[in-house]
Amino acid sequence: MVASSRGFTTQLELKLSTLFISYGLAPSKKKRMCFPRDPLTILSRISCCCSEPVVPVRRGSGSGKSNEKVEDWRFDSKKSPHRVRVQASSAMPFASAQSRFTSKQEKFYSRCTPRNSGPQSRDTPPKRDTGIANEKDWGISLLNESVNESGTNEDGSTWYQESGEDLGENGHRCRWTRMGGKSHDGSSEWKETWWEKSDWSGYKELGVEKSGRNAEGDSWWETWQEVLHQDEWSNLARIERSAQKEAKSGSENAGWHEKWWEKYDAKGWTEKGAHKYGRLNEQSWWEKWGEHYDGSGSVLKWTDKWAETELGTKWGDKWEEKFFAGIGSRQGETWHVSPSGERWSRKWGEEHFGNGKVHKYGKSTTGESWDIVVDEETYYESEPHYGWADVVGDSSQLLSIQPRERPPERAMSSLELVINAKGKSYKSHLLGF
Repeated sequence: MVASSRGFTTQLELKLSTLFISYGLAPSKKKRMCFPRDPLTILSRISCCCSEPVVPVRRGSGSGKSNEKVEDWRFDSKKSPHRVRVQASSAMPFASAQSRFTSKQEKFYSRCTPRNSGPQSRDTPPKRDTGIANEKDWGISLLNESVNESGTNEDGSTWYQESGEDLGENGHRCRWTRMGGKSHDGSSEWKETWWEKSDWSGYKELGVEKSGRNAEGDSWWETWQEVLHQDEWSNLARIERSAQKEAKSGSENAGWHEKWWEKYDAKGWTEKGAHKYGRLNEQSWWEKWGEHYDGSGSVLKWTDKWAETELGTKWGDKWEEKFFAGIGSRQGETWHVSPSGERWSRKWGEEHFGNGKVHKYGKSTTGESWDIVVDEETYYESEPHYGWADVVGDSSQLLSIQPRERPPERAMSSLELVINAKGKSYKSHLLGF
């Protein structure tokens, strides 16, 4: 058994995006402000002085299965005596003072046991911003028999493995396997649990939970679930997937937590979202986003992210879009607050009329404003790029879960038939039939 505690991989990405984001008009004179590509990188100091009219140029670039958008606010400081200074410092978790400016990956190995001595741990710290994995990535393999075994390896580390089955009402069945291990001195530990659940209503669930810690004091936890059930309102089959992940540093005031979810039904209704939080010493950041598709062409997307430092600097950006049949709107706001409490913000909006005309408007706290109608095509995604057909194709293990066999219905005795008939007659009388 190898109880390996690999990772807390610290990757510093301080690259600045060169993407232009366009929800307004490009100004003739622009000031330049670049935010780091990583949306969770904190701006530890921002100072901006704008006196000329500036219209934000914004565009979003989706990534993966989410609606997260790489956003970049750009101003041309070369054409203006005013300056915008942005000092970015890493907000990647668990970066020490020595590693904060390097791309070297730090990996922690627990050195618990030699290979093939027992169940081998696959428990490594989860990675940030990786969304919800497909079931095939977990490799869940439940044992078909009850097992309860443990052992000690040559280096003094211990391991255990258990499996069983729990039964309940309405055909409930939960098959599970648990495994784990510890180093000889208890400083490193890992646990992992797999399960599948089902009942006679058609409910099916596949899940994983794992956790670990290493000798340096770093700890992590992750859970993943995939569920098939019948929606009580629409009576349609629905598949839901979710994941939660978190990690904490043992040497710094650093950690992060993420919650992801996806919901799909057989008629194309889809909901996706995520909540994220992170901290690195004096810096903290948050992010929330969501996508909603009604299956008939209506779509709502939104993002809200913000960050702050203990010195008092705060920064944030949020936007929302709603569309149906080519008609809709977009609106948003970018803002920051200096340690002295001085606030700057820019609000913008768009109205799409579905006839090639777009009304664009906005204003900022520095006095800039715009309000015009332009000829412009409207583009939005009315359907998710990953939908019902995709999730069904990626959920073969979930769909193949076999429920308990129903016992044959017992024939009623003559007395039971009489009591049952009288009960129905009495109920019909009360209802006026």
